[in-house]
Amino acid sequence: MSDLKGRRIAFLATNGYEPSELYSPWDTVVQNGAEAVLVSSESGQISGGDHSQEVDIDLTEANAKDFDALVLPGGTKNADQLRMNNAAVEFTKAFFDADKPVASICHAAWMLAEADVLKGRNMTSYPSLQTDLRNAGATWADEELVVDGNLITSRSPKDLPAFNEAIINKLVEE
Repeated sequence: MSDLKGRRIAFLATNGYEPSELYSPWDTVVQNGAEAVLVSSESGQISGGDHSQEVDIDLTEANAKDFDALVLPGGTKNADQLRMNNAAVEFTKAFFDADKPVASICHAAWMLAEADVLKGRNMTSYPSLQTDLRNAGATWADEELVVDGNLITSRSPKDLPAFNEAIINKLVEE
């Protein structure tokens, strides 16, 4: 258990998120004392499968400088919608520009390609994205976890234990 009191972690998601990839890291950062904040282009609630979550901050009002890290949960529909949203792409890119930790799992890696932040980076994702990510300049590996500087990536829900631990470790380092 780490003391991350005073840390604010943005979770960027919209309708169609993969529930385990939102709630597992969310619960992990909260259990370690950080504040989890749901940022979305939707207002009210967003849904993923049989789950729904209240949005804390509208994407148009969110600023990367107000957060210590960004978590990008997967879900094919979620990731595809967000990468087509310029505000979401700019919000994500701002974390890289500020050299803050970004954790991406599964299909969320599409956002990283769209934000053009992958040149020269090592990473993983859901296997079907590997060609997209290589074309965006990344070196892709089929591993449960790849940490490259402040970028943390994993493939799927089965990798959540390693993904969550890496997020906490990175925040403790910071």
